[in-house]
Amino acid sequence: MLGLLAVRPHSTYELAKAMGRSVGRAWPRAQSKLFEEPKKLVSHGYASAREDFVGRRPRTVYTITRSGRRALATWLADPGDGPVLEFEGLVKLVFADHGTRDDALATIARAREWAVEMNAGSLEAGERFVENSGLYEQRRATTLLFGAFFTDFYALVATWAEWAEAEVAGWPEDIASHRIPPERIREVLERARWSQQPD
Repeated sequence: MLGLLAVRPHSTYELAKAMGRSVGRAWPRAQSKLFEEPKKLVSHGYASAREDFVGRRPRTVYTITRSGRRALATWLADPGDGPVLEFEGLVKLVFADHGTRDDALATIARAREWAVEMNAGSLEAGERFVENSGLYEQRRATTLLFGAFFTDFYALVATWAEWAEAEVAGWPEDIASHRIPPERIREVLERARWSQQPD
């Protein structure tokens, strides 16, 4: 939130919309929390609030304070942790031996559809960003890093789903009876050694 307010002042509605379009993909939060958070920032002195109007409709616009900029700088100085993955379909596949092969294939197909849908949204947003050359021009470098990560992430999910579909298609109807030979596991293990490859 402070990062978004550092870019420019936002109303609560604009903050929620900006979260959905950008950082919300990397740091999802419940919609209700998004409407509470700006008030907390004001109570800590990190943001100020002023009443404004859109036509006759009142709204509150939040602006980052000096104290908020210092808090943001402190947070940015900490490198942070790696990603936390939440993937319901993958959890379902862990227990696929208690369901059917068709269920597993449907779950994998949905994961691929999700990747295609999300990537389409990224492409659309990226095209708009390129065309609006004057809008947030100074943010292109950071947006490039963000966009490249999600481009590669969606491609990873789609590629994995294609591999997983081919794998599961060869499973018997009774998944629990299927035995994977050790060499198949070794193939995946070799893929896991990417970090040990010399530069």
